[in-house]
This record gives sequence, C-alpha cells and structure tokens, in this order.
Amino acid sequence: MNTTFASRGLATFALATLPLAIQPAEPQLEGAADTTAEAARLNPLVVTAALAPRTADETLASVTVLDEATLRRQDPASLPDLLRGQPGVDVTSNGSFGKNSSVYIRGTGNDQNVLLIDGIRLRSATAGGAAWQFLDPRMFQRAEIVRGPLGSLYGADAIGGVVQLFTPEGEEGDPRPRVSVGGGSFNTQRYSASLAGGSGGTRYYVAGSRFDTDGTPVRRGGEDKGYDNTSGLVRLAHTFDSDAEVGLLALRARGNTEFDGGESDFVQQVAGIYGELPVTGNWRSRLTLSEARDESDTVQSFGASTFDTRTQTARWENTLGFGVHELVAGAEYSEDRVSSTTTYDETTRDNAAVFAQGLLDFSPFAVQAALRYDDNQAFGDEVTGSLALGYDLDDSHTLRASYGTAFRAPTFNDLYWPFEDFGDWGSYQGNPDLRAETSSTVEVGIRGQYQAFYWDLAGYQSHVDDLIATETINGDSRPTNINEARIRGVELAAGAEIDDWTLAAALTYADPENRSGLNAGNRIQRRASQSARFDVDRALGDWTLGGSWILQGYRYEDAANTDRLNGFGLVNLRAGWDFAPMWSARLTVENALDKEYETARDYINAGRAAFVSVHFGQ
Repeated sequence: MNTTFASRGLATFALATLPLAIQPAEPQLEGAADTTAEAARLNPLVVTAALAPRTADETLASVTVLDEATLRRQDPASLPDLLRGQPGVDVTSNGSFGKNSSVYIRGTGNDQNVLLIDGIRLRSATAGGAAWQFLDPRMFQRAEIVRGPLGSLYGADAIGGVVQLFTPEGEEGDPRPRVSVGGGSFNTQRYSASLAGGSGGTRYYVAGSRFDTDGTPVRRGGEDKGYDNTSGLVRLAHTFDSDAEVGLLALRARGNTEFDGGESDFVQQVAGIYGELPVTGNWRSRLTLSEARDESDTVQSFGASTFDTRTQTARWENTLGFGVHELVAGAEYSEDRVSSTTTYDETTRDNAAVFAQGLLDFSPFAVQAALRYDDNQAFGDEVTGSLALGYDLDDSHTLRASYGTAFRAPTFNDLYWPFEDFGDWGSYQGNPDLRAETSSTVEVGIRGQYQAFYWDLAGYQSHVDDLIATETINGDSRPTNINEARIRGVELAAGAEIDDWTLAAALTYADPENRSGLNAGNRIQRRASQSARFDVDRALGDWTLGGSWILQGYRYEDAANTDRLNGFGLVNLRAGWDFAPMWSARLTVENALDKEYETARDYINAGRAAFVSVHFGQ
C-alpha cells in the first residue's frame, strides 16, 4: 500500500459524501416503524462517551457502535477480528486464535486505552493493557468504541480511547433459548447456548460458549499452535415498584493457548453487583462493587511463571437532572493485587478518585465539561479534565470541538520488576520513581446525520509526555520517563441503511511520531498510519449476503524505522440463511483471498478459513 493511499482515499470518500452533506434532513414518515428502527441503528444511544445515554450525534465525541445485528452477521472468531480496521483502531497479533494481541486507538499503545465490560475494567496490572484475544465475541451483544482522551471519566490509561463491551440483558417474558453449533477450518469447533427471560420485575440471562481449534503455525515452517476457550456468563437484575434496581454480573473465560516456545493457561474474569436508587425525581444514585482478574500460568523451555492480577473497585455515581441539563458526579476506590512467581517489592497499590461532569444543553449550543482527581499510592496524584463544545448547524449537521487530558499509570512491571543480572548482557530492574505518562488532545469534528445514512469527519492532535522507555547506562537498564510523542490524524466514518442494503465505511490516517532521543521524527513502531474498512451486507428474503474489505498500510517493527512490514488487504465473506422458523445457518470465509500477512515481524496470521454454524432461537 503506497503512501498516497490516505490522501487519495480521504479525498475520494469526501467527494462521495459531499452530496450527503448538503442534502436537507429527510422527513419522518408517520407510522414508519422500520424507518425509525433504521434511524436508531444509524444514530444509536451511546453511554460510554458521557456516562449518560446520548445519541451518537449528541456525544460530542468520535464514536463507533457495533450492535447485535453486526455481531451476528459478522460472527467473528475473536474480538481483535471484530475491531480490526474500525475507525481509528489498529490491531497487531502474534498469530491467530488466542495469540497475544494489541489494540491501538489513535496511535496510542495497548496499555494507553481502556477495556470495560458492563462498566467493569479488565486489564493486567503487571503488563498493562487488556488480553483482548481471550474474550469470545459471542458473549457480548454490543460494543462501543470511543476515541479520544477519557481520563476525566475513567481515570488511568484512557489516553487513546475506551472500548466497552455490553453483555445481553434478559427481558420480561417466557424463557428464550438460543443454541449455536459450528466448526470449520483447522479442526475448529464452536458451541454456544443461552437462556434469557424475566418475570415480576426480575430479568435473567445465562450463557456459555466453547471454542476449540488446532490452530495454525505462528511462524513460517512451524507447527500448529492450538487454542481453547470456555466462557460462562450470568446476569441478573430486579427492578422494584419504587424503580430501584439491583443486579449482578459474572463473566469468566478460561482456557489454554499454545505459542512459539510454550503454552499458557489463562483466566479472564469480571464480577460485580450494583444497586441503583431514585433518590428524588431528578436524582439517581448507583453503587457498583466489582472485581476483575487477569491470570496466566505459562510454561516455556526455560521455566514456568505465574502472573495473577486482581483489581477490586467500588464506584459511586450520581446523576442529577436540571431540566435539559445533567450533572454526573461520583467517587471511585480501587485496589490492585499481584500474585506471581516473580518477587515484586510491592504487591498491592490503591487509587482513590473523585469526578464530576456537566452536560449542558443551550440548543443549538451544547457544552460538556469534566474534571477528575486521582490519588495513587504508587505514583502520586493526577488531575485530568475535558471540555467539549457542540453547535447544531441545522437539523442534520453538528460541529464539535474538544480538549482533554489523560494519563497512563506505570505498571507493576515498570515500577517493581526485581533486579535481574544477565551477565555480559547487563542487568534490568524496575523504577519505583516513575511518573505517570500524561497527554493533551485537541479535536475538531463534524457529523452529518440523516434518516438513512450518516457520516462523521474528525481531526485531532495529541501530545504525550513522560513516555516510559528503557534507558541503558553502562549495561544497566531500567524504565525511565524519557520519551515524548506527537500523534495527529484524520478519521472519516460513514454508514447507510438503504432498502435491503447495510453499508459501513471507515478511512483512518494517523501520524504517531516519536519526538525525543535518537528516534525523533520516526513513526512509533508497529503502528500503521493508513487503514480502511468497507462492510457491505444485503438481505435477500430468507438470505443475507455480505463481506468486509480491510486495508492496512505498512508499519515498522523497530523504533529506528529500518524494519518495514508491508501493508495488506483482507477480504472476508459471509452468508446467512433463515431456513425455518427459529432456525438459521451461517457461513463465513475469513481471508478469502488467502493473503499471507504479518503485523509483528516473523509472526504470520491464518490463511483462508471457512466456518459453518447452525443456530436455533431468536
């Protein structure tokens, strides 16, 4: 993919959408239920961007929502497959099927963005970042991707953005079962089952899934590396006559993944209980107690290791309404605990925070302002804030501008990794004096929202200071705050529901640049600066046909920008058939053109893979 891809692609797409930009809003036809549902899919409610439900055009942020229909149509084998090529999102992996994967949002690192599951954060406190590859997409109903700094709402690590996954919630009515059985290439087997329903104010959803594959080689000439994952989910909620509500969530995934040189047993788990109370007619208060676990037991040729991290959190949120205005305020306390075969100087740390956000509507103007204070036992205190302004140019077009700050917390590995002497290779040790990485971001954007389609164009620039990097002096290495980065980019997203067609497109250009040291002026390693994604689906009676075309530009494996990984294009195809009431079948062909590609040097991904499944239930 050559360097003119982004400029040509953005120009072409901008010209294509110009007629949409000047087209007036389409009138709402009375009684058109299908049209209303279609509009809701194109302008969905988003809760992650502002801690309160807002339609996409009201969030004053760059957002992407992948709804239940999208997840069912694409039926991805992994979460990284679902996220690849989405606006502002880049994915790298050390092979396919449960192999180590990183998600980069707007050029930031895997440990500079946040993963939430129903509001509960999941990450490794030792390595930083989330293990995206171990979460089964069939456990989730919806995904929200919010791009930009959200430190003032979610605290540490929300520099590039936040991805929130939502599990299904039961509804009042008779029990509704759903069962899926399938398999395909590489001796892959997939099973899932769920039961949902509710009565008397109580709602429930129970589900389980199993994924098992022989896998593919992760290096050329290597052996197949298998992966298995067993996941379970329970979600319960009860609403009282007073409109108070209590509920619980428990999600657990465990399994085994083989990699070049060893294998790991893993556990990913979130659990929480909550209570929500309408204190007055315009004040609702919610308390959530949760725990998240990231656990791994690894066996390699040079030994075995265990890294188990646990984060327990209490979060109190209050939402107060003042006519068309809202105030969200609260407090949060969390504690990280580490249990490992590696002996850290410290194995616990706590963080206390308070936050507040005002959502003000002075139509056609809108203002969103937030402020948060974090006090961390390990690295001190941090204050983050954000301000977003919106202006409705007319009924269909909204202009927005925002400024926000965020920070990344040093991990236990950064702070407390014990001294190791490698002889002639020198030594390495953590640095307990590290400061948090800090960022500031400015963004401008405009969104066109119509009855049957939308488009969204945004440009941004971020400065990240005190980046943590390894410094070596006389053979002795340790992490220090020495690097700086500047990241700027442009994103264009569009979608349409036209007759029986569902269309989505995304073009991304990012320039993540090192600004310090010997590599000043170079692109940050492993980031592609250009990407595009096009999704097309068509309903034909009882059939649906569709496909995705994903393009990614070249990237560098090293900070010196001497080791270049070529760009690539992937074509994924899919078909669905509703062959009887409550019964359907689905076929997906991933990497249909059998493209060999790598996003990390010497790690190859799977070639062409076909999967067939049969589903019962709604």
